Amino acid sequence: MSSTLIAVIEIAIGFYLLTRAADEFVEGAANVAHGLKISPIVIGAVIVGFGTSAPELLVSGLAAFNGDLDLGVGNVVGSNVANLTLVLGAAALVVPISVGRSVLNREAPLSLAAVALFGFFTIGGLNRTEGLILVVALALALGWIISSGQVAEEDVIAIDEGTTVSRELLRTLIGLVGTVIGAQLLVWGASTIAEDAGLSGGFVGFTLVAIGTSLPELVTAVTAARKGETELILGNLLGSNIFNSLAVGSAIALLGPGLIEDDALSRIGIPVMAAVATIAFVFMVTRRRIHKFEALILLGIWLVTIVVMATS
Repeated sequence: MSSTLIAVIEIAIGFYLLTRAADEFVEGAANVAHGLKISPIVIGAVIVGFGTSAPELLVSGLAAFNGDLDLGVGNVVGSNVANLTLVLGAAALVVPISVGRSVLNREAPLSLAAVALFGFFTIGGLNRTEGLILVVALALALGWIISSGQVAEEDVIAIDEGTTVSRELLRTLIGLVGTVIGAQLLVWGASTIAEDAGLSGGFVGFTLVAIGTSLPELVTAVTAARKGETELILGNLLGSNIFNSLAVGSAIALLGPGLIEDDALSRIGIPVMAAVATIAFVFMVTRRRIHKFEALILLGIWLVTIVVMATS
């Protein structure tokens, strides 16, 4: 059996585990939070945002630790871009996405600042000092979200009847283990494909791996759109980008600091990430709703970026 075929099998199994295990991780963590009577705002922005970013954290952290910094950074950049183009655009095609005041005042500016900070630090590569700064920024962001996300006790979501916190905690741990295994398989497979096909780690991370690790966000967003729960979509995507930039970015910098060697990632991917974050923020502030027109613009940006990255 050829190494490429083995890599394809690893990627397929990794994708499957990531989508299934990450979903169990998110559901279990959310139910644990419900059982502990944590604010639904915190659940949406922190629990779900972190949960759907767990694949990026594990994939990028493992890639950086194994010496493939380009793959790790490309995954973060590609996931951030995919969240606000592919995922948000797909959800907005199903139903217009409303932008609440709390999102404009908290998650939107936090997400834009987090992406900008991570993008700035990637200029010339990442080092451990920058990783520690990202950790501090993450702590400050979490503190702001939690302190400003308190709601009345009657608004707190209760755990489903018949479901225990201990059972959901076990579900969360099993989901986390599955996500770790899926992430490692995806890293192995993607790295092999890149080597065999002569593709750069940055391109593979930006496209194949980023799409795979963004599947939880995509599934969550489309499902929420079909149910009309549009506020959850933006909270999830913006929260995910905050964690991608700060938590995953710090993990990369601390585990595998170094220079970014992929020229296309530096010249195209990272600037596009900053541009997309800015464009989405402008749409939210000026339009207060993401319609199909904006959705098509965002999807078009994603497609054009993929083509340009491929041809570069």
